[in-house]
Amino acid sequence: MYFARLCCCVCTSLLLVGLAHKNFTRMCCASVPLGLHSVEGVWPLPQSITSSPERYPLNPQAFYFTYGSQSAAQEGCSVLDEAFKRYFSLIFPDYSSGRFYSEVKFLKCKNEVRFKVLLNLNVVVVQSDYTLSVSAGQASLKAETVWGALRGDYSICKIYLKSTDFPRFQFRGILLDTSRHYLPVQAILKTLDAMAFSKFNVFHWHIVDDPSFPYQSRTFPDLSAKGAFHPMTHIYTQSDVGRVISFARMRGIRVLPEFDSPGHTQSWGKGQSDLLTPCYSGSSPSGTFGPVNPILPSTYKFMATLFKEVSSVFPDSYIHLGGDEVNFSCWKSNPDVRAFMLKMGFGADFTKLEAYYMENIVNITVALNRTSIVWQDVFDYHERIPKDTVLHIWKGLPASYAAELSAITKAGYRVLLAAPWYINHISYGQDWRNYYTVQPLNFSGTEEQKKLVIGGEVCMWGEYVDATNLTPRLWPRASAAAERLWSDEKQTSDVDKAFPRLQDFRCELLRRGIQAEPLFVGHCKHEYQGV
Repeated sequence: MYFARLCCCVCTSLLLVGLAHKNFTRMCCASVPLGLHSVEGVWPLPQSITSSPERYPLNPQAFYFTYGSQSAAQEGCSVLDEAFKRYFSLIFPDYSSGRFYSEVKFLKCKNEVRFKVLLNLNVVVVQSDYTLSVSAGQASLKAETVWGALRGDYSICKIYLKSTDFPRFQFRGILLDTSRHYLPVQAILKTLDAMAFSKFNVFHWHIVDDPSFPYQSRTFPDLSAKGAFHPMTHIYTQSDVGRVISFARMRGIRVLPEFDSPGHTQSWGKGQSDLLTPCYSGSSPSGTFGPVNPILPSTYKFMATLFKEVSSVFPDSYIHLGGDEVNFSCWKSNPDVRAFMLKMGFGADFTKLEAYYMENIVNITVALNRTSIVWQDVFDYHERIPKDTVLHIWKGLPASYAAELSAITKAGYRVLLAAPWYINHISYGQDWRNYYTVQPLNFSGTEEQKKLVIGGEVCMWGEYVDATNLTPRLWPRASAAAERLWSDEKQTSDVDKAFPRLQDFRCELLRRGIQAEPLFVGHCKHEYQGV
């Protein structure tokens, strides 16, 4: 479904055969060419790369992209047509006129002869995501999919002979929280661009939570009218959501929506009466409300209608249902909930009540032909969920999340790791090194178990983050996790060797308009060009 829409410009026999609708295998990320001047500057590091000592300048008047004659994709493939235009301006930042081949300033590579470069793109079936071969005057990029083609890295002055690349993990995500602080659409689009540069391929949109409900529902407009920080300025309209999804698609990034419940739903109750559980003080209502009320049939009718809309707005085959941090105190205080517990045979074990709720919500998404992702709490409470459900680990230090990885995969579930990459936490110094040295597969388990770890995610929670500090707090620190999720672990185990590449990559982010914070003392070479 979603992949079919994404890949409309490539022949079905080439692409869709390899893309199971409910499978993360073959998920790709779009990476804009890095434009770096040395192999050491490439980030994330390709699986294999051979370089030449020769250095050539590129002439913007003679540089162009074209489809190979045998390419399954040809002119008219919107993803690649748009990428060609986007990449050109990234390669030639001095290009300033409105016409593609008009008079522009030449990039200067000292003491070198200018020459023409032709990038001959062939989208063909290969074993890796892409293979890039470059020689004087011509470059050939071969990829299995349009998304692999988007990843082919190249540079301005340094020419690589050959690079073969593919991701270590298929799911490489960034979570943004737009409830605790509203993030303008433009800030989200800027993040998607930066994600593409680092080969992230999933935008996990934690769109609503306790503080606010900025998603504007067609079916339940009061959710945002009463639950957003402001009903006009701090909402995401259907048009806004479509814009984000389209922008992400062009960069090979899928958009995964999260509507977390039954906890983290205080903002929901403002626009939907009788959804939340009334809390009691003794025998009387206290006037406050707790998690979603799991005992009412109306709750599940509402959720079924809401998720039907969500599945029509967000075309991805996965929906994140949350399920974390449910505070049971309100449920415990409510006499109707306690009576329901006895009727169901749950006794005083409120984890069973949460399990009852989550199992019903998962069944709603199954009926919508969507697959659920849930936080690890759902597994920890021994809830009965379909085997294709993906568990998302967010708790604990290495020993704790390693044990969780072992237990979840032993039970046969696929898993995502987020616990070591809560990047909203900051500390003085180079904390990116901690994110870089994570070993996602360092847990007790068989090889079959380790294949169930489909990737990981960097989380940027929003208590202290809005559009003023989102970008520098996220980049280039998130790029450390990007290399861990993309590159071969053995080739990228040395933090000190990685530092100059990441430092160089941070400068490239700055050159592209991404206000990435410094890693340490120093400066970027482009700061003094022409001086």
